[in-house]
Amino acid sequence: MPERMVGELRYELTRKRVKNLNLRIRTDGTIAVSAPQRTPLAEIDRFVASRAQWIDRARRRVLDRMQEAACSQHSDAECLEVFEQVSDRIYPLFARVLPSKPELRVRQMKSRWGSCCPAKNRITLNKQLLDKPYEALEYVVLHEYVHFLHPDHQAGFHAEMARLMPDYKTRRALLK
Repeated sequence: MPERMVGELRYELTRKRVKNLNLRIRTDGTIAVSAPQRTPLAEIDRFVASRAQWIDRARRRVLDRMQEAACSQHSDAECLEVFEQVSDRIYPLFARVLPSKPELRVRQMKSRWGSCCPAKNRITLNKQLLDKPYEALEYVVLHEYVHFLHPDHQAGFHAEMARLMPDYKTRRALLK
């Protein structure tokens, strides 16, 4: 299968008995294009170039999935052990308000670092936190504890975060 270049994009072209041009991003991030037998190369190149933004987004999604898969190599027990240590250090700040230390749970999450369920006295943390700097992990655990006092992200929540962790905004940036 011949490889072609369009600008910075390298793709693998396959001629097939198909009616349309088709573009796929493989799991390794390479670009595969299948085209009808008689489609001119210039038309195929234009097609690929016109999809450059889509290709970029799709490649990022593939990389994200690969990172998630790598992160899931940590066992729940490993994550829980580390997360419990952080929680043990933060709980005393809330002991007057919370009758008992919240139950910690671990799971793989796509769009959150943690979640809090005050009604069940439970905090759930993303397994991927284990791959982030320790300061970021402390930030997320404190963030979830503060939700026991302030269920939303209004001014009171941020004031409490600033009081307990003056550098919380810097730590939050470590998660990006």
